[in-house]
Amino acid sequence: MARVVANMSVSLDGFVADPADGVAEVFTWYALGDTPVRMPDGSESSFRVSKASAELLTDTWARVGALVVGHRTFELSKGWDGNPPLGVHTFVVGHAIPDGWPRPDTPLTFVTEGGVQEAVTKAKAHAGERIVALSGANLTQGCLNAGLVDQISIDLVPVLLGGGIRYLDNVADAPVWLDGPRVIEGIGVTHLIYDVQPR
Repeated sequence: MARVVANMSVSLDGFVADPADGVAEVFTWYALGDTPVRMPDGSESSFRVSKASAELLTDTWARVGALVVGHRTFELSKGWDGNPPLGVHTFVVGHAIPDGWPRPDTPLTFVTEGGVQEAVTKAKAHAGERIVALSGANLTQGCLNAGLVDQISIDLVPVLLGGGIRYLDNVADAPVWLDGPRVIEGIGVTHLIYDVQPR
């Protein structure tokens, strides 16, 4: 059965974006190394990271079978022009289908009823034994609160943003206990991988 993994690049003070919705600071580590990251199709990405980070990303991305995102992430990325990250089928959670969508021959499914529970159920069915990846702060919080997250993977960046969009805010039924972390040191980033204990 698919494992549900939440992953984000996060500042040391817990933010995934600054007060102006900028994310440049938390993604600086994608250009600080000299090792290219391979995409799941075998092609080389434009990212240059440390060897340890490249191994982690290449391995993880190759195991992703579906992606679940919130409508805000979809809108900010302009729908990736119909080519979502990692080339996997992507489930977009929102109250309505955005104008101009769905488009033929794009691996996108819009989930407008049943919320995160329905989106994750569909993504798991699609992913089979592979990972269902979650992207977005609000989406991750909703999935955590619904007991749907198996693992939290944080790419911790040594920067203090002082405000903005907090990653793990509004967690219900706290405390949520985690096992780990598995720690991988990169250049400009520390990867922290935690398993979520069942409630």
